[in-house]
Amino acid sequence: MKKLGRREMTNESEDDLAHKVLKDIKAPSDLGLLRCVQCGLCTSMCPASRHSEYDAREIIKRVLDNDESIIEDEIIWNCFYCYTCHSVCPVGNSVCEVNQILRQMAIDKDVGKKQIESFMSFADSFLEEGLGIIPKEYHGQLKIDYGKHWENLQENLQEVREELGLDSMFLLPEAKESVDKTLDAIGFKKRVDSIKEVRNRK
Repeated sequence: MKKLGRREMTNESEDDLAHKVLKDIKAPSDLGLLRCVQCGLCTSMCPASRHSEYDAREIIKRVLDNDESIIEDEIIWNCFYCYTCHSVCPVGNSVCEVNQILRQMAIDKDVGKKQIESFMSFADSFLEEGLGIIPKEYHGQLKIDYGKHWENLQENLQEVREELGLDSMFLLPEAKESVDKTLDAIGFKKRVDSIKEVRNRK
């Protein structure tokens, strides 16, 4: 008798949160979520668990308990994505990867948009320039953090690049056009606009 793969399972009893996570396109085929024995090794090694109320083991427990309130819990946003949990889990589970899926579920349900809204200026740089650059709104803080040298470099960056014999850091028009078409095709701008809508609710 053929053993069904995880993604072939259709039993209605397997429509709980754990299986929704496992069926997500971002879930690796060998994710050991259902093999978790709650040993707590992930939590003991997790820097977020050391420095906040985040508890990696508890995240997985709530997923296995079909506690969908975890999707709306702000605690899932404390994960650093350092993959320490992933590297130490004896059964091949990854709280990092589970968290990524939970966060996307939160964004899809609208409750997670406020958590990423402040990063939309980075998305704007992709829309405006076709590549990721540090938005100008962060320059003031970076100047405080890194001092006058950083400010001088930013003000004279083009001249410095020319002295070093480097080409422009910006895309050629045809490359920018290609990026624009790609971002449009994948619905990037519409997604950014939907996330920015949370500003109007404040």
